[in-house]
Amino acid sequence: VTITTRLLVSHLSGIRHYEKDIAKVKEEKEKANRALKLTKSHQDKEQKEKEGKGTEKTDCVKQKKEHDSETKSRHSKLGRNDKEFLQEEYYLKEKFESVIESLKIFKNDPLFFKPGDQFLYSTYGFTLLSAVVERASGQKFTDYMLKMFRDLDMLSTVLDDNEAMIYNRARCYIYNKKGRLVNAPYVDNSYKWAGGGFLSSVGDLLKFGNALLYSYQAGQFKNRNSKLLPGYLKPGTVAMMWTPVPKTEVSWDRDGKYAMAWAVVEKKQQYGCCRQQRHYASHTGGAVGASSVLLILPEELDPRALGTGPVAPPRGVIVTIICNMQSVSLNSTALKIAREFEKEKQAQ
Repeated sequence: VTITTRLLVSHLSGIRHYEKDIAKVKEEKEKANRALKLTKSHQDKEQKEKEGKGTEKTDCVKQKKEHDSETKSRHSKLGRNDKEFLQEEYYLKEKFESVIESLKIFKNDPLFFKPGDQFLYSTYGFTLLSAVVERASGQKFTDYMLKMFRDLDMLSTVLDDNEAMIYNRARCYIYNKKGRLVNAPYVDNSYKWAGGGFLSSVGDLLKFGNALLYSYQAGQFKNRNSKLLPGYLKPGTVAMMWTPVPKTEVSWDRDGKYAMAWAVVEKKQQYGCCRQQRHYASHTGGAVGASSVLLILPEELDPRALGTGPVAPPRGVIVTIICNMQSVSLNSTALKIAREFEKEKQAQ
């Protein structure tokens, strides 16, 4: 078979995640699909009942319902995430000197499907991707990334190396089987630098988000201001990274599809005066004792207004949350925060 870097970055490679048993993976996917169908069926039924009665709920009742729904969703996600963290390979303590060396963990395992046929989120797919970077650049993946972080002015983003003295490194926590808060166990992340081995700060992730949003929008401002510096990436490159890929799915946002290392929700409205989807890109992170999210909500630019005032990219809202607690669902919270800031800006 042929596995391309595009397949790796969109999780279509067929390379396994932490679960080695393909039967269990299929079973979990079927359960998730059934749950999604039941939820959609229930929502459609409620909508029909509401239309039939011709009544409106009070704001108080609506808020309670939304809160109950969100709580239920949060608990179900927590349960699923906790189950994933039972996988032994999350807790590896072996130190690998290079990403090429860490490929031995999975390189002899069979593919779960023909590359390109199905979607399966795979941390090891990103380990292989980092090995591609290592070979193509001619330098260690970690050195290559740290240079890139310096270019982006992300000076607080470093390897999660247990031996290094890292200023302000947070302590991480998990709940034990009795539901008590305890310190997260020791792990060595050298086997998956690209898939969850870096430490960062809220400030650095905001810089990263701004650099991407600037790159995405820079081309739209080119005609107005010739002095505008180029983005770190070409506008077309970011647009390609944020274009949904067929056959993909996103566990943390059912409105989205997976693109290239990002989950993307496209702008969409099916019916007049009904629910509108806003275009945004996001990604969550989960590790032993930690959870995170970075969400980018680009401003919808009016081409006629670009030349009327002193505006320049980036234009939009970027939200990031880092939590030193395992299995915390953060994407919906980040989206609500982004929308509140967007509303505030539109009201001004």
